[in-house]
Amino acid sequence: MSTFSSTPIVIDGKGHLLGRLASTIAKQALNGQKIVVVRCEEINISGSFFRNKLRYHNFLHKRHIVNPKKSGPFHHRAPSRILFKAVRGMLPHKTARGAAAIERLKLFEGVPPPYDRKKKMVVPDALRVLRLKPGRKYCTVKRLSHEVGWGYKDVVDRLEEKRKIKAQAYHERKLTATKLRQKAVTEAAPSFEKLTALGY
Repeated sequence: MSTFSSTPIVIDGKGHLLGRLASTIAKQALNGQKIVVVRCEEINISGSFFRNKLRYHNFLHKRHIVNPKKSGPFHHRAPSRILFKAVRGMLPHKTARGAAAIERLKLFEGVPPPYDRKKKMVVPDALRVLRLKPGRKYCTVKRLSHEVGWGYKDVVDRLEEKRKIKAQAYHERKLTATKLRQKAVTEAAPSFEKLTALGY
């Protein structure tokens, strides 16, 4: 991700490790790159589910003694907010530069409409299959969030099923159109040669 793009980069979060993905996003956002992350619920965390659940419950104990509703710390359960907190910890978010970097981020569970037709990218440095030793334990943010109180797992799953069915239908239509076009080109090839000879 060394090149700068004027359009937002859309990253598919599935199969990425949380911290490694967050560090790449933070660096790019500071450099002025707009970034959208979809499917935050499919991000992986290294370590067993039980260990990560204990860590999250330990985080839940951290609270401000004077009015925790107003002054935090806020324990967000949604996968997109878990990623947001990881990224924010890597940014100087109390400065104007850090706040501007945070403004460049958009994080979503699932793949909402404008981004379901956009080309999505992966971050090879953060992919679990490339970075985590085979056989090591890991868990998904979706399961962790669901266990600690995120209430939209079923809704996101249902919407994702519908989106995948639509995407599959679109892909099949596109393949059919491509085959028909290739067939038409091969059938019309002899006439192209005649037209070229005549100067068209």
